[in-house]
Amino acid sequence: MTRALRTARYGAILTFVLAGLMVGTMTVRIPAMTDKLGLSDSAVGTTLLAWGLGALVTMQAMRGVMARMGSKAVLRIGGPLTAVSMLGIAYAPTLPWLLAAAALFGMSFGIVDVAMNAQGSTVEQAAGRPLMNGMHAGWCVGAMSAGLFGSLSIALGLSMTANLTIMAVICLPLIVLIGRTYLPDAPASASAETRVRHRMPPIVYLLGAIMFLAFMVEGVVADWNGLFMRDTLGAPEAVAALGYPVFELGMLLARVTGDRLRARFGVKGMMTASGLATAGFFLVVLTAPTPVVALAAMFFVGVGVATIAPMTMSLAGTSTAQSGPAIAQAGAMGYAGLLLGPVMIGFLSDATSLHTALGLAVVLGAMIAVLARFLPRPRAFGGSREDERELAHAA
Repeated sequence: MTRALRTARYGAILTFVLAGLMVGTMTVRIPAMTDKLGLSDSAVGTTLLAWGLGALVTMQAMRGVMARMGSKAVLRIGGPLTAVSMLGIAYAPTLPWLLAAAALFGMSFGIVDVAMNAQGSTVEQAAGRPLMNGMHAGWCVGAMSAGLFGSLSIALGLSMTANLTIMAVICLPLIVLIGRTYLPDAPASASAETRVRHRMPPIVYLLGAIMFLAFMVEGVVADWNGLFMRDTLGAPEAVAALGYPVFELGMLLARVTGDRLRARFGVKGMMTASGLATAGFFLVVLTAPTPVVALAAMFFVGVGVATIAPMTMSLAGTSTAQSGPAIAQAGAMGYAGLLLGPVMIGFLSDATSLHTALGLAVVLGAMIAVLARFLPRPRAFGGSREDERELAHAA
């Protein structure tokens, strides 16, 4: 690997770190946001809906933008915008202002998410081996750091406003500097660009459906685990805030080894096992007698669901002539799950209870295992270019 390629790889990883840090900071302080503005569960769900809709709208629009501009140029715009838009959430004085700020933050993040995965695919293809799990491990590092800093902020008595402001000030100059490390996307012919902007191979939609379910699980954990730990299991807020970083720690450890496991066991087997593990361990969370048991089980939920999104993004990125539009399509489908999952929990919780509503995550894990059986099975499915071409041919 050349020096320029190593620099681009580290730049892509750091982009994932900062994205996880910014989104994680918002999600870990949701209980404080609830208290600050006196929000009901359904109002929290509506806020998350505004965030998710913002992300979904921009992600769906990114197919054409990515085909024209490429991930390098898009990230240099979307990264700083995401950091600045955090301040809107930090200083929103009422629910209507919060909804507008959440929508803007979601739109900015939607831009970054598509572009950073496309940049990761560009680096991965230039290196000629699977790297996407390792890049997504950077997201876990950022989200875990957000959770730990959030717990520290709570212990020190820092408000949600102060917490988010500090993170915005830290992330803005860093994301600008990292922009110098990105690689240009591989060029495509005009005819190929037209095809990827208007028609995707069927495998992209299957991968998007699997990502939809996985992101529903991740969204449920990120947005509702803290309230579940505090209000249902009776954990102090500082302890409840640890649920998300513990979940992300499980994801981090799985993603650090995920590329090697993918090469050995293949995508189909890994996704089936991941879905079953997600369902089983989330059931343990729901039946846990104490917060400590729930925290331990949440770690293994993170292990279970961790590698699904990176593998689907990686495979989508090699299914067309340009990685960006395919990743935008699969990503938009995935983030529809991130959008719908927390919102459904909010309204189901109002109708029943939060404990009952979270049973949805068990069903989602089982559905991932079922859909994974419909993936084509190349000879190794490990990540070589030959295997990825065989996957695209099978689609």
